[in-house]
Amino acid sequence: MNVIWRTLLVMITARRRAKRQGRLGPTEIGRVRLTTLPTDIDVLQHMNNGRYLSLFDLGRWDLLVRTGLWDVMKRHGWYAVVSSETVTFRKSLNLWQRFDVESRLIGHDDKAIYLEHRAVVEGEVYARAIIRARMLKRSGGTLSHEELFAAVGRPEGIPEVDDWVHEWAAASALPPTRADAPSVWN
Repeated sequence: MNVIWRTLLVMITARRRAKRQGRLGPTEIGRVRLTTLPTDIDVLQHMNNGRYLSLFDLGRWDLLVRTGLWDVMKRHGWYAVVSSETVTFRKSLNLWQRFDVESRLIGHDDKAIYLEHRAVVEGEVYARAIIRARMLKRSGGTLSHEELFAAVGRPEGIPEVDDWVHEWAAASALPPTRADAPSVWN
C-alpha cells in the first residue's frame, strides 16, 4: 500500500496518454511528473533514499502501459520481478519539489532486461537507478526472451548493456533460489 494510489493514477494516466499520443517505442523515454510529498521525506527533510526506488516503480508502470507490454503480460500471465537494483544520488529532493521520473529500457542479456530510471529536476539528474528484472510466468518458470519477443516483436535499436552493468549484476548476484544461501558473516 506504500504508493498504491500513485501507482493506480500513473496507470490510468498512462492509458490515456497512450490513446492520445500513441504508444511509446521500446527504447523511448517515459516521463512521469511527480511532487515530493510529506510521506516521501525523512527526518532530515528530504526524500528518503528508499522512497526513490518506490517512485521509480511508477516510471516502470508508465513504461509498461505506454509501450503496450502490460496488456501482453496480462494476457499471457507474465510478470516481472526486480532481481537487483542500484541507485546513486547526486542531490536531495525536498518537500513539495516537482521532478520527473525518466525511464528507459537500456538492454537485455540472456536472463534479464535492464532499465534505467532518473529523478530529474529542470533537466538535471538528481538520482539514477539501474534495474535488472526477470520475466516470469504465473504458471511457473522463467519467460524466455524468445517467447517475449515472439509476442511483442523484437525491438530494434536496443543499445548494448554497458560492461559495468553486467559486472555489477554478476558481482551482486545471490545464489539461485534452489541453492543453499546460508547467512554467514565473514
